[in-house]
Amino acid sequence: MNTFDFSGRSVLITGASRGIGLGIAQAFAAAGASLSLVAQDETMPDVAATLGARGYVADIGNAAAMADILRDHGQVDVLVNNAGLERLTPVTAQDEQTVSLFEQVIHTNIVGTYHVTRLALPHMVAGGCIINTASIWGRVAEPLFGAYVASKHALIGLTKTWAKELGPRAIRVNAVAPGWVRTEASLRSLTAMAERSGKEEDVLMQAILDGQALSGFMNPDDISCTYLFLASPFAASITGQTFGVDRGEHPF
Repeated sequence: MNTFDFSGRSVLITGASRGIGLGIAQAFAAAGASLSLVAQDETMPDVAATLGARGYVADIGNAAAMADILRDHGQVDVLVNNAGLERLTPVTAQDEQTVSLFEQVIHTNIVGTYHVTRLALPHMVAGGCIINTASIWGRVAEPLFGAYVASKHALIGLTKTWAKELGPRAIRVNAVAPGWVRTEASLRSLTAMAERSGKEEDVLMQAILDGQALSGFMNPDDISCTYLFLASPFAASITGQTFGVDRGEHPF
């Protein structure tokens, strides 16, 4: 049962049309928050409508588009930087498509997140908070996913840096580092990993699950309460931290 109350608080979430972002949006909606949801997916307005939220279609890597969205926006109490790309980008690949993908992942996950944050800050006041969606791969290495891994390492670094910068304004900045969550992106990565390793997907997935301290493949609602906690008064003294939610696969 959701025991958090965000009535009267405005929450802006990027990458909210599906997967982890949608799970986060549903959790905040259930807690009474006023939601603004952004995604590149054309279904975003329809998805937002089901939650009584405002929905915007935009690429967070397009600073001008995000500026248009935020120009007339009211106060932002909670910013959740969840949008991101997870793609296979092996360094041994010589094709232009992989090079383009590498640049796109970095641009979206880091440059796009930077733009959303800087544009949202004029709408944030003391007591506000920013939560970045990192990844357990932001703390470890995973072959073939160089751009994604690098971007999530960088995002954890930005979380620490922004916490120092924005602390004097009483704005907290933290990150959540999910493990394997059943989403379109994670299943796409699992397929790519299986193809590269020559293993069956179910065999590879079982090996992943066997490496967890707690069994089971998480769903988005298994991690959404971590975001609610970090945005709540219960986390008033927490900033600059990254919280792993991975069923104990990579304890730190």
